[in-house]
Amino acid sequence: MALHDNKLSRLAQERRERSKAVNPDNEPTVEDRLARLEEDIRRLKIEYDIYFNGGSKRLPYDTKMRLESHLKRLGDDRTLNFAQRYHYNSLATRYASFREMWRRTLQGREEGRDVAAAARALNHEAAGPFARSEFSCADVRHDVQTVKGVYDALMEAKRSCGEATKDLSFAKFHRLIMEHADGLKEKVGTERLRFSVDVENGHVSFKAKADK
Repeated sequence: MALHDNKLSRLAQERRERSKAVNPDNEPTVEDRLARLEEDIRRLKIEYDIYFNGGSKRLPYDTKMRLESHLKRLGDDRTLNFAQRYHYNSLATRYASFREMWRRTLQGREEGRDVAAAARALNHEAAGPFARSEFSCADVRHDVQTVKGVYDALMEAKRSCGEATKDLSFAKFHRLIMEHADGLKEKVGTERLRFSVDVENGHVSFKAKADK
């Protein structure tokens, strides 16, 4: 019976080792960590809004410390590719804007100003301004990294204008770009396209033209 038990134990151990070989650390991917960071920023903003509107008596220091720790670890990760680094920098910039907004709102409270009014006035300011972004691409079907950079810039521009982003996934955006790229190349007579993302008069501007 002992030999049988030892055999079963050995087989179970072998299965565990094979599982580790497929995913050695069983850790979240960079994309998972970026999505978590974006969600953490959203959650922290909600907690600050609740505090400033009188729904909580305590500042969300614990959530803030966890987020900043996650932000630092991800920022120190040298394995991030261009698109992932661009996404990270966008999130870091957004968080820095919110953090400044919260600091100024707290300062207003200490000076006796209307905290809720100050928070509302600074909320729009924290979302911008948006920095114009340009991307050059010859093969939108296979150069996924560049297309992802265009998508992330477009999402950031939309957020800075208060526009919805949930209705446009990256897969849908990539598909739309591929559908129109060939026709645009033929129309402008070039193999390489330049995409630009900007905010003009409070509205998102997304353009594609020949990259000569």
